Parts: sequence; structure tokens; C-alpha cells
Amino acid sequence: MASASKKAIYAALVGNTLVAATKFIAAAVTGSSAMLSEGIHSLVDTGNQVLLLWGDRQSRKPADEQFPFGHGREIYFWSFIVAILIFALGAGVSIYEGIHHLLHPQSVKNPLVNYIVLGLAIVFEGGSLWVAIRVFKHAKGSRGYFAAVHYGKDPSLFVVLFEDAAAMAGLLMAFIGIALGQITGNPAFDGIASILIGLILGGTAIWLAYETKSLLIGESADPEIVQTIREYCMELPPVKVVNEVLTLHMGPEFILVNVSVDMADKATAGEIEQAIAAFDQRIKSTFPAIKRVFVEAEARGPRS
Repeated sequence: MASASKKAIYAALVGNTLVAATKFIAAAVTGSSAMLSEGIHSLVDTGNQVLLLWGDRQSRKPADEQFPFGHGREIYFWSFIVAILIFALGAGVSIYEGIHHLLHPQSVKNPLVNYIVLGLAIVFEGGSLWVAIRVFKHAKGSRGYFAAVHYGKDPSLFVVLFEDAAAMAGLLMAFIGIALGQITGNPAFDGIASILIGLILGGTAIWLAYETKSLLIGESADPEIVQTIREYCMELPPVKVVNEVLTLHMGPEFILVNVSVDMADKATAGEIEQAIAAFDQRIKSTFPAIKRVFVEAEARGPRS
């Protein structure tokens, strides 16, 4: 995990801790279901930041006999767990609280307290979201936001961004629900807001789970990297045909490369060895994330 993504996680951790405390106090004082759902949401988000930091620490453990390529994919596992927690705890409890409030309506007391807390929460969450957007914008390069999420290999970047965006949407939903309840005198709006907050969290969790699942299973490197590897390989004098280029992300900053090539029949063992060494050095210097390279000499065409 890059230091930039850690910066976004720490910012979210501080922001969510402050927000969760203020929301729970407001929920206790006013009896607002939407505010309680928001407090649970912020508490879950706080725990998620801790899990992402733990995943980063575990992913940095060195390779050993049991895990010869290291533990880099730990960050993918914990990011997937974060998505599950958002769905199960954040979305599930919020929807439950909303339904409970609709079945047993209770007017919100001291709504001014909720407005003050929501205002503070928007400031805290806004600062965290601003940091996450800056970090993600720098990491995504020229790609659009959706393409950057789809092709991104560091889930901690878009997990924090999604969490903060969902948090801001939830705050706005809670504000609208409490305001409508106060204006109309109908406490059902508070419960409806809680349900909508749960649906926002559920949608966010499903998308995060979908994106992190493919990383957990094993995604290839970006197409541009694969194409460059193929071109570098074709420039080697002993190589006649590049049969196949296989890549696999073992972590956000660890790419494994396996290349199958057909060597010229007249090439000597020394020439092949020098070519492979030059190829290894060139692609590793071009793409520092490439850590391990394997070259197979196979006298056949591309696989179907």
C-alpha cells in the first residue's frame, strides 16, 4: 500500500471516530432512528479503516517457505471483509432500525441537536472525502473514475473513497429525513431515512465486494503492461514467437510474469541466457511492480 493510500485511511479513521461519537450522543439525546443508523455506519467505517491498516501490515510480511510469493494478497482479503461488514452491519442494522421505527414511531426530541451534529459530521466527513478524492485522483491518472476503480489494483484507495462518499450521502439523507419529520410532524420520515441509508450502504457494499472479488481471485496486470512485456520480448534476438504472456497481481505492488516463447533453433544456450537476463532487467526497471519473471522456451504457436 502506498503512503498516499495510508494517508487517506488515517484521515478516514480520525474523521469516522469523531463522527461516530457525536452521532451516538445525538441519537441518545433525541431518539432519532436515522441518527442511530448514521452512528452505526460511522462505527462500522471506523472498524473498516482498522482492518485495512491490518491488511496492509499483513501484506508486508516477507515471503517464506509456505508463501513463496509473499503475503501481498492479504490486502485483497481484508478489503473483501470490509465490504461484507458494510453490508451485514452497516446496511443490515440501518434497515432494521428503520423498519422498527416505522412499526413503532417515536417523535424526535431536540432536533436542533441533530442538526448541529449533522453539520459537524459533514465537516469531518467532508475533510476525509476531500483527502480520499485527492489521493484517488492522483492514482487514477488519465482514466475516468469508474475505469480507475475497475482496473485499480490497490483496493484500499477505492474502498475509502466509496465509504466516504456513502457517508456523505447518508448524512444528507439523515438531514432530509429529520427535517421532513419536523416540518410535517410525521415521525415516519425518520424511519424511511434510516432505510434509505441502509440501501445506500448495501449498494456500496455490493459494488466493493464485486471489485475486490476479482482481485482476490487473481487479476492480470493492466493491458498496457502486458503489451509492453510482449514488445520487449519480441525485440530479443533469439526469440521467434511470443506464444503467451501471463501476468498475475500478487498484491498492489507485486506482479508475477510468465512468458512462453519460441526460440530460434540456432540460438546457443549462452545467447538465450543473456537475452533472458536483459529482458528481466528491462521490464523490472520499466515496471518496478514486476518482482518475479519466468520464461518458458516452447516450440509452438500461441495457445487457443
